[in-house]
Amino acid sequence: MPPPLEQQRLLTTAVPGPRSEALMARKSAAVAAGVGTTMPVFAERAGGGVVVDVDGNSFIDLGSGIAVATVGNSAPRVVEAVQRQVEAFTHTCFMVTPYESYVAVAEALNRLTPGDHEKRSALFNSGAEAVENAVKIARAHTGRQAVVAFDHAYHGRTNLTMALTAKSMPYKSGFGPFAPEVYRAPLSYPYRDDAGLSGEAAAARAIDVIEKQVGAANLAAVVIEPIQGEGGFIVPADGFLPALAAWCRANGVVFVADEVQCGFARTGAWFACEHFGVVPDLIVTAKGIAGGLPLSAVTGRAEIMDAAHAGGLGGTYGGNPLACAAALAVIETITEDRLVERAVEIEQVLLPRLRALQAGDDRIGDVRGLGAMVAVELVHPGSTEPDPELTKAVATAAHRRGVVVLTCGTYGNVLRLLPPLAISDALLTEALDVLADVLAESAEQPVARVLDLETTS
Repeated sequence: MPPPLEQQRLLTTAVPGPRSEALMARKSAAVAAGVGTTMPVFAERAGGGVVVDVDGNSFIDLGSGIAVATVGNSAPRVVEAVQRQVEAFTHTCFMVTPYESYVAVAEALNRLTPGDHEKRSALFNSGAEAVENAVKIARAHTGRQAVVAFDHAYHGRTNLTMALTAKSMPYKSGFGPFAPEVYRAPLSYPYRDDAGLSGEAAAARAIDVIEKQVGAANLAAVVIEPIQGEGGFIVPADGFLPALAAWCRANGVVFVADEVQCGFARTGAWFACEHFGVVPDLIVTAKGIAGGLPLSAVTGRAEIMDAAHAGGLGGTYGGNPLACAAALAVIETITEDRLVERAVEIEQVLLPRLRALQAGDDRIGDVRGLGAMVAVELVHPGSTEPDPELTKAVATAAHRRGVVVLTCGTYGNVLRLLPPLAISDALLTEALDVLADVLAESAEQPVARVLDLETTS
């Protein structure tokens, strides 16, 4: 077992260093051009709140591999559980010779997800695959075909989930035609909605579109992220989700919560929909569920989940035994290490500091989020016009100074902070110091110059 990683930001070379540059050259020659990377460095080790590259540079991790490494990149319980399972067997296919760990994960999900009704779960590999299966299940249950998604939504890269996804570049452009019978409704986006628009009024607006353009009698499911991910970490106004869920119940429509990014303790609750008092009919989980191993799930009301015929759900790798072992260890880690509470503590570090920066910088249009899922929306001064160029420049400058920060948003103007829940307050504070420095320096010179800022500090 290698020694624990030093929890520090440390730059020993320029970013990228020579070994990463050499590996990037190999990537360009071997990997399809459509597979991009956010940062030009190659990871060698990761854990706690840092990622160490092949040149020995240690980066503060505010990305968690896009919300996957919620418990850390090498959480001890996860490592031990996977090692034990590898020694036993790596695969049999649950649909051929099942194994207990799949059942145990399903039991845990049935227990942890909101609502005290009888539930069932099915396991898959990726978030997109789980979303697609949730739609299949809803269609089987209702006998209807239409599905509604929302503005700014992101649900995946398969054909059906591309249709559900709102943003064209880079997710959809050139890849059509897409699956039919997918419709889009307006979201509650408090920063960009008309001033004073309540959550209930935003829901009424969405329902009006759905009733006029789709019709409740044709609608199998409404699919929504309780807090949007790629769309910009948009937290809907209070009342929006409960009103939608109530309308769905009244009209026999399956309410599907896509918690791929916002679930599994990320927002300071096991599931983000708990913040809004919503009990979904189906809930989709992935990303943080298994500590980095590929696993996803659909969990929901037994009568809905059991609507699909035998053999209609599944897949060769779905609920792989290594991923199931990891998921059980993740659940134990979140529970024993009180990581739901830790997410709230992280929020209490991030939001006050970012809002203090906002008070003195009119390029910060909005600061929002819950738990360890926080966003900064950047705009042109004195307006709400998105500034994607500044956003990219700030993120790139932060990377060069040793902080992993991601961008998102329909307009490409949102910095998203997704630290692992294992990160220390000291690392969080240092990362915020770096972001504050980069923002201050970017205010004093053209955006193009931000990328030439000193790479060590």
